[in-house]
Amino acid sequence: MAMIWPYSLGAGVLALLSAGYINILQLGDEVAKGLGVRVELTRVLLTAVAALLAASAVSVVGLLGFVGLIVPHAARLMVGSDYRFMLPASALLGIALVTICDTIARSAFAPVELPVGILMAAMGAPFFLFLLRREL
Repeated sequence: MAMIWPYSLGAGVLALLSAGYINILQLGDEVAKGLGVRVELTRVLLTAVAALLAASAVSVVGLLGFVGLIVPHAARLMVGSDYRFMLPASALLGIALVTICDTIARSAFAPVELPVGILMAAMGAPFFLFLLRREL
């Protein structure tokens, strides 16, 4: 864990600095090219940043993978689609969700500690189904 955090910190900074490019890529390839963005290179670099962030998150907290799937959608519902606001909101909402679920999991059944993944899955599955239903 001690070896991965400098890389994840750097990847997080790169993700925040590239939020403007992500917004431009949402406009489509032709518009992005017209605005001077090297689309293929940007996609490759952003994919590498996303992979590094996902790998560092999994190495630190384990397979609470649904947090990375659900929290950005919830953040998008709250702050909109502008990545300059959505990335920090996703990070803060993810931190809050894991902390609250961990606190509840430790204190709900006092002598026995419930695994936090069970509680997060119980909360995340209905929200995931809501998102699926909303898209259809």
